[in-house]
Amino acid sequence: MSASEGQKPVMRIDFVSDVACPWCAIGLSSLERALEKIGDDIGEVELHMQPFELNPTMAPGGVDATEYLTSKYGLSPEQFAANRERIVARGAAEGFAFGPRTHIWNTFDAHRLLRWAGEEGPPGSQRALKHALLTAYHGQGRNPGAHDVLLELAGRVGLAVERAREVLERGEFTEEVRQAERFWQELGIHGVPAVIVNRKHLISGGQPHEVFEKTLRQIAAELDDATAG
Repeated sequence: MSASEGQKPVMRIDFVSDVACPWCAIGLSSLERALEKIGDDIGEVELHMQPFELNPTMAPGGVDATEYLTSKYGLSPEQFAANRERIVARGAAEGFAFGPRTHIWNTFDAHRLLRWAGEEGPPGSQRALKHALLTAYHGQGRNPGAHDVLLELAGRVGLAVERAREVLERGEFTEEVRQAERFWQELGIHGVPAVIVNRKHLISGGQPHEVFEKTLRQIAAELDDATAG
């Protein structure tokens, strides 16, 4: 059945983000709240997790979060604390609970495992793994680059743990992640979260769910009009 006969076109959403990004945790929760409110109104939605590294040169052992972030962004301790309070409040408003986070680690292996989950895992497993990673890091202060943590989370969301171990130990999906990172950077994505709809429309930042809902409805209506015409 064609769109003109009543079937809505599929909407593709690429969620470009880093596990280390608190606004990405907020943005994903906000986006999903919007999609829940929209329901079936805009038809089928495909949500894909895409890689971005805020700290690509971070050593595996990581660094103290407060020292690193205050230095990187030129913040005073008071400004850092105020920003933290704002992030916690925004997270609570969108349904994400932040916990203590005293360390920052390298996230590249997490992106490799997410890529594998998206390509080889059962439907929904990439999204579930992303949620598990964000909760482990921002909610529990765990290392999202540690292989034992990654394997635990993979098993928790129903992925094959032994295959996940192979992916991590063999360095699989390294080039795929690097290519994806370059692709989005070359398109002008230099801050996250970035929500790309149908590879055409950009929604930047951890917007409130009302903004996501309104924008997605507008895009869907424009797509319906274009298809019908």
